[in-house]
Amino acid sequence: MDEKLKRGQRAIVQSRLKAVKNQYPDRDYEVSITLPEFTCLCPISGYPDFAVIHLKYVPDRKIVELKSLKLYINKFRDQSVFHEEAINRILDDLVALVRPRKMEVTGDFNPRGNVKTVVCAKYEKENH
Repeated sequence: MDEKLKRGQRAIVQSRLKAVKNQYPDRDYEVSITLPEFTCLCPISGYPDFAVIHLKYVPDRKIVELKSLKLYINKFRDQSVFHEEAINRILDDLVALVRPRKMEVTGDFNPRGNVKTVVCAKYEKENH
């Protein structure tokens, strides 16, 4: 690893999404998380795209550990991805991690070139 990386950069590079035990697995309740500083790069122009990510889910046996989520989201800042790919990848990674009963990820992207994009991807566990 590059020794010139600052502490925060190193934390982002080394981070992994983590889950912790849900203390109330027999109860349906909704967790809402807002991540207001999402950044990725346009795969065509290389210009940065900015968004507010809204995550809502009904946990089952595990919940998302929030610091690991923050670092995971920060990894996108240097990735070239379309808006749709970013939101669907976030949903897929989080569903694989915590196996929720329901989950919805919405990316509310800042306008660029007179175009505003909102992408919403959903998951619902079968037989719930």
